[in-house]
Amino acid sequence: MRRLGPVRSSNLAGFVSRIVGMRLPVCRVADENLRAAMPGMTAAERKRVIGGVWETIGRNVGELPHLAVLHETAEGPGWEMVGRENIPSGQAIFFSAHFGNWEMVLPIASQLGMAVSGFYRRPSNPVVDEVIRSQRMAALGAGVAMFPKGAKGARQALAHLAAGGSLGLLVDQKMNDGIAAPFFGRPAMTAPAAAQFALRFDLPLVPIRVQRLGPARVRMICEPALAVPRTGDRQADILALTTAMNATVERWVRGEPGAWLWLHKRWPKPAEAPDAAAASVSSRLLPEHSD
Repeated sequence: MRRLGPVRSSNLAGFVSRIVGMRLPVCRVADENLRAAMPGMTAAERKRVIGGVWETIGRNVGELPHLAVLHETAEGPGWEMVGRENIPSGQAIFFSAHFGNWEMVLPIASQLGMAVSGFYRRPSNPVVDEVIRSQRMAALGAGVAMFPKGAKGARQALAHLAAGGSLGLLVDQKMNDGIAAPFFGRPAMTAPAAAQFALRFDLPLVPIRVQRLGPARVRMICEPALAVPRTGDRQADILALTTAMNATVERWVRGEPGAWLWLHKRWPKPAEAPDAAAASVSSRLLPEHSD
């Protein structure tokens, strides 16, 4: 794929992924999610969206070996930006989703000279983990790190923030020990870490997404920071911020459904639906200050 160049690699991987992916059983999960979230869609429309999801995944894989050579350009392979004025001058918590080419979030931040680090989930196969991690790290600057998900990674992220760095987090996947926040009208267990970090360090919480414009060409969109509540009730503030983040991601997905990963089981089954008490579990992820 590296020898093909970014455009041909993106096109080939996107084509193969769409052809193969549409034949996999996991498409049923995507179809069920779309039926529930967007009941007005026809079967043909849902099929087109799912095809777009597979193409998005494939293009992202095809572009992974080329992250380090995709730079800000006026046209062709590379990236452009909208909302540069919304980037805070100091530290911030940036949140995004598995939307468009999310792999470009940290490389773009790195090229902008920002010390924005993030989290990653290790694949179970160590060989695959090393290949993917090496491709990602090759595109990042010296001040950028990737923290493993879990308690160890949370401690490293806290130290990074305490040292003056910023964080970028993807907030759209199901987290069983997260908090229940509405997403497409249904409660969805959501990681509260972005809200917790923003409140603990008194940092702006900034929505960003990477929209695909073509093969190996993307647009980073930075929106104004969300309003951070300070009611004195920490759990209520975390829930309010998490709800606002889910609403932001939902707006993105409604605008471009095929750019988001409908393939994972984002919502619990009806029998597993969380109640209001689930919101209190967020304190387990990121403890209060020891002082």
